Amino acid sequence: MGDRVTLITGASAGIGSELARIFAAKGHRVVLTARREERLKQLASEIVAAGGAQPIVIPCDLDQPDACDKLEAALAAAGVELEYLVNNAGYGVFGRTFKRDRNDQLGMITVNIRVLTDLTLRFTEQLIRNRGGILNIGSIAGFLPGPGMAVYYASKAYVLSFSEAMRRELAPQGVRVTVVCPGPVLTEFQDRAGFTPGFDSAILNVSAAEVARQGYEGLMANKRAVLPGLLIKLVPFLLRFFPRSFILAAVGGFQLRNR
Repeated sequence: MGDRVTLITGASAGIGSELARIFAAKGHRVVLTARREERLKQLASEIVAAGGAQPIVIPCDLDQPDACDKLEAALAAAGVELEYLVNNAGYGVFGRTFKRDRNDQLGMITVNIRVLTDLTLRFTEQLIRNRGGILNIGSIAGFLPGPGMAVYYASKAYVLSFSEAMRRELAPQGVRVTVVCPGPVLTEFQDRAGFTPGFDSAILNVSAAEVARQGYEGLMANKRAVLPGLLIKLVPFLLRFFPRSFILAAVGGFQLRNR
């Protein structure tokens, strides 16, 4: 058995980098992966300067078909095993789906769904052996239909469903599974998605650092789901009182105006 580590995908910015900081601050040795190597190295230096263990940096574009193979090989070469898996990497594309680039839409499915699923299944044996856990970063979008971001919303519905099911399957094996479902978080996500945050982002927003803190604490407390922010916690409850057709029209009206 190798040294136990926490793998964090999408660790170069936003919620991912904040998750790396909090896991490291709590005594976990982290493995940082994302496309931007310089960002990862800078984050690793910050973690060491703050007293954390030296992170393992694995630059990797998760949109590539062999990305998960590369991650597995790099971890094996480093002689480490996963104790925790943090599936944070993901992105969205804003606008009418049929007008946006098809490869961007399919790339979302690759990163948001396929890679998350692959890494979960690939490292399940290690997580069971080390009695660790999985932290998946979903979204409040996973509770809703999403005209204007149809593929993104659908991908996060998958993350929510998959996380809850895996939690039930892995609980007898001593593995915790928690899904974090934040609302709008002001990070680089908005720039890549192609939209400017509005009033909804202002009133629902919780900082990336706060999302990471609540996510970490939720995983350690073995919570099924974490919804950061009071208003976000109300969303699944309020949805029970409205027909799906109304919700579909409301979300579509809000996100498709001027699109």
